[in-house]
Amino acid sequence: MPCGTARWPCGRPLRSTAPETPAEERTALPKNFTLTQLRYFTVVAQERNMTAAAAELRITQSALSSAIAQLEAAMGTQLFRRVPRRGVELTEGGSRLLRESLPLIEAADQLPALVQRDDETVAGRLVVGVYEPIASLRVPDVVATFEQRHPHVELAVLEGDQEFVLQALTSGACEVALMYGMGIGPQVRTEVLEHLAPHVLVAEDHPLAARAPGPVSLAELADEPLVLLDLPHTREYLLGLFDLVGVAPRVRHRLTGYETVRSFVARGGYAVLNRRLPHSATHNGGRVVALDIAEALPPVDVLLARTADGRPTRRARAFAEACREHFPAR
Repeated sequence: MPCGTARWPCGRPLRSTAPETPAEERTALPKNFTLTQLRYFTVVAQERNMTAAAAELRITQSALSSAIAQLEAAMGTQLFRRVPRRGVELTEGGSRLLRESLPLIEAADQLPALVQRDDETVAGRLVVGVYEPIASLRVPDVVATFEQRHPHVELAVLEGDQEFVLQALTSGACEVALMYGMGIGPQVRTEVLEHLAPHVLVAEDHPLAARAPGPVSLAELADEPLVLLDLPHTREYLLGLFDLVGVAPRVRHRLTGYETVRSFVARGGYAVLNRRLPHSATHNGGRVVALDIAEALPPVDVLLARTADGRPTRRARAFAEACREHFPAR
């Protein structure tokens, strides 16, 4: 008797002959994640510390940890690994997510402006890495110009030595950086903003100071104590200058602070540096004199840098434009 369901004569329902979908395929649906979780993720990636990121976001660390765990579950992979006594660092998957997240978050930040037909508004968060010797001279003016034009952007400056800034750029801790042209590989795309020729720095009462602005040969200083700016890549560049002219310097002090080097020179010895400051005073009350170098030696380039495989956001492009206005013609 017909009853709406096909049956075998024994009364058992007919079974479909179509192949059954495996259980893992039936459950492989896209997992949800939120824009807020992506924002939290980018701040952790840039701060490289959960406590600092929570403070920046003004949320509890437990809430931040929960959001990151949910995002990792949605992505199906670990995004951070813990580094003892330092914080966290991105995994390979986390680095890929960061590269893709920044343009996505920027697009979301631009939605209100697009709705209001104000396409010129630039908003969001921008972290800029700066090599320490560059930071004090032109960067404050660059930042002031940028913030005046783009008040809706939250700008943070990450300062450190060349290796620190390079690692921050390639890991995603900063989106754009101002660096020297030293130790940079093909993973970074650069634009030259300025050429800095090396010069000699001596105390105001040094016998060679009367020759200012020079020139002076490095060979004339071979027997004097050298105060070396001992930073990654910088030390190799500076010592390489002496190799080019066949001079073996007598290194007396190895220091990592630009102003510290200048203060030591004010009490004796000499240094070879690239960034000329607009004043002769040192932090310890001394005075120094800059002298040109007689030998033709390679300069250091000041670079605007970003990762080669990343897409620059409007924030990064706007910052680059401010840099071009405050650095000499390339």
